Formats: sequence, structure tokens, C-alpha cells
Amino acid sequence: MPLGTLVHLPVALARAVLALLRGRLGALCWSLAPFSLSLPGWRRVSAPSAPARPRCQQEEDNASPTPTSVNYHFTRQCNYKCGFCFHTAKTSFVLPLEEAKRGLAMLKEAGMEKINFSGGEPFLQDRGEFVGKLVQFCKQELKLPSVSIVSNGSLIRERWFKKYGTYLDILAISCDSFNEDVNVLIGRGQGKKNHVENLHKLRQWCHDYAVAFKINSVINRFNVDEDMNEQIRALNPVRWKVFQCLLIEGENTGEDALREAEKFVISDEEFEQFLNRHKDVSCLVPESNQKMRDSYLILDEYMRFLNCTNGRKEPSKSILDVGVEAAIKFSGFDEEMFLKRGGKYVWSKADMKLDW
Repeated sequence: MPLGTLVHLPVALARAVLALLRGRLGALCWSLAPFSLSLPGWRRVSAPSAPARPRCQQEEDNASPTPTSVNYHFTRQCNYKCGFCFHTAKTSFVLPLEEAKRGLAMLKEAGMEKINFSGGEPFLQDRGEFVGKLVQFCKQELKLPSVSIVSNGSLIRERWFKKYGTYLDILAISCDSFNEDVNVLIGRGQGKKNHVENLHKLRQWCHDYAVAFKINSVINRFNVDEDMNEQIRALNPVRWKVFQCLLIEGENTGEDALREAEKFVISDEEFEQFLNRHKDVSCLVPESNQKMRDSYLILDEYMRFLNCTNGRKEPSKSILDVGVEAAIKFSGFDEEMFLKRGGKYVWSKADMKLDW
């Protein structure tokens, strides 16, 4: 049917036809994007075009990795200004809720078992309601074994736990230092609020509402000599993920970057020294630059997989436009490294047998 004729159909019929086209011809939506129609009550969201791929990259093995564990950075906006951040506020775009749910359902159909919501700061969007609704959808409707969030914790309130805590398996809070002056240097300062005091409050809420508590720390020039043994043992997280500060071209290094993270970088030897200092902490999970770079499946705000193999984030086409199987081929995901770094673990709170 010519597009000119379709425009003049009654609105109800037009919506039905467009819904059918989107469902059956999803893989063609990308090429039809310039001709999208704007009708009342219907909106198609298209991601920006990905850069052209070299022919050698296009002719990859037909086998696609399984998206067992996915990190969905649905927003780039954040209320902190961490100097080493490698997913910066380059856009303010957030998918409409129903489109995000559609993409998550596609990932589940493709084999996703764990979803991790990140940012930016996930609790900025609609005061946590957006991520709360996604968490509920993934656990209640998709019945995923594991649903988690990574947050700086500054915007989380107890009322969120009361409403959505039952659907969340793991809450990971970023904490790079137990010295408030160091947190300010890094960019995690909260003004009159104390990041460390807030960490203990969140730990208690996780206990009260049966959510597994995790800590993420980025080891950098300002905290590499710190001894965190006592504080980590007192908080007793299920996992303490320790990352080596990582440079990503276009994000925290280079001409088009919003951060200059070079001053935060530490050597491999310095990172190893930090790990040796904390080797007796049983929940320690270290991740060097080598382990991090290609062992995560990262979706950006447009639901495009981000390929970091060349030291910068190169996006695939959106799964909403071409499907999961077609998009994931360009993710650069190293499934072997994912398993080697312990990417698959006991990640459902139902299996953790924690003392709530």
C-alpha cells in the first residue's frame, strides 16, 4: 500500500496496520526510518545511525553470543561528576517506558537471565519510578532469575524499597573511598550529605527489604593506597566488585570526551598491590582493565550494543530496529572472558540464603 494512501486511512486502522508492520517487519524498520509516520498515540523511536563498519567486521561468524547477562544504561544523566566516569552525559535521551519494556522482552526471548540497570544515575529518571517499573516488569512479567541496579545511592528513599524492593535481587552502590575528602576529590561529594553515612543507611534498607547488597569500587590515583578492609567487613556485602580505572576514548579521554580521566589512571602493578592488601576479604571480586573491556554486554540509551574492543564505544544498530541476534553480532562481546571473570554467579536472591 502506498504511504500516501496510508496517511489518509482512519487513525484507528492506520494504528493497526502500523502495529502489524512493526511486529512482522521489525528487521526492516531501520531502512524505513526516514518514512516513519507521526500519528496520534503512536511514536517510533529510532536510534542515531551507527558508523559504517569495515567489511572484515561485517563478515563475522554467523553464530551470535547469548545475552545471558545484560547491562542496560538507559540514561546518561547523573547528579555526580566522577572524574573517571566512562559513560558520560553525552545525551539526555531516555526511551519511552513501553519501548524499553519491548526491548527487554526481546532480550528475554533471546536468552537473557540477568538484567542490570545502570546509568548515569538510574534514580534520576522520574525519581526512581522509571527504573522501579522496569525492575517490576522484569521480575513479575518476564520472570528473570536476576534483576539488579547500580546506583550512587544518593537519591534512593525507603519508600522505593517499600514499593519495588520485592522485585529487586541486588542493589550495587558505588563507593570508591571511606574518606569523605577523597570522595569529594573523585567527584562523589554530596554537599552537606555524607556518602559513607548514606552507604550504611542503604545497607540497612537492603537488609530490611530482603535485597542483596553489593559494593562497586573504582580503584584510581586517589584511593589506591587506602585500606578498606575494616569498612568492607563491617558492611558485609554479598560482593565487592573492585575495578581498575579504565580509559575509554570519547568518554573520559580524547578530544570529544566530557571527562579527562588520565590523572586517575593507575598501573597494573598498583592495582595488584591494592588487591593484595585486601586479599583476605572473602567477597572481593577484582576486575582489571583486561577483564573489563570486552566481557560486558552493554546496551546504551537507544538499546544499541556498545563495542569497546577498539578502546572506544562503537554502537551497533538498536535491537528495537534490527532484533537482538543481528545487533549482538557487533557487540564485541567475549563470552569466554565473561565466564572467566566470574560473570555468571549465584545472582538470584532466592538462591543466596542470606540472613535477612
